[in-house]
Amino acid sequence: MARKYARAIAARFDAMREHALLRPFAKYLAHPALWSLHRRSVALAVAAGMIGGLIPGPLQMLTAGILAVLLRCNFPIALVTTLYSNPLTIVPLYLAAYKLGSWATGMNGRNALAPLPQFDWTRVVDSTRALMHWAIGLGEPLLVGLPLLAVLLALVGYTVVRVGWNCSIRLQWSRRRAARLGR
Repeated sequence: MARKYARAIAARFDAMREHALLRPFAKYLAHPALWSLHRRSVALAVAAGMIGGLIPGPLQMLTAGILAVLLRCNFPIALVTTLYSNPLTIVPLYLAAYKLGSWATGMNGRNALAPLPQFDWTRVVDSTRALMHWAIGLGEPLLVGLPLLAVLLALVGYTVVRVGWNCSIRLQWSRRRAARLGR
């Protein structure tokens, strides 16, 4: 099913390649490795998406896409993987990055963590600004912790995909062997 879905996305891209905004990048995005579904390509795409997902703002998918093109891994999976960081998960992710950065820099417990500002859905712009000022106030531990967490998540994502894929293949082999022996 996933393979059929990926092929449908690739077919849509072939049609979108003629779009005016994508035309300058079409030769880079048309590389077959960006649309292939194999262990290495998918695992690297998940790692690229994990790295891109922790970048603030609208640059997440752009970063994951650039990494996918540079690493020659599955482009759509890299873009979709960035969605793990969303308005519900970004604050816990940034807090984990802060704690990791605080531990890595040796500032563990030296600076008190400012309270998280309240988010008011009726004043989204002001609430987002307050959240950004809160994140900037976290300083060096966050600046060190975000890349560390991104690399850690990328390694975990890569490993989980590779191990999961290998287990799936071995399970299929054992089912086939059992079916052959059961005939």
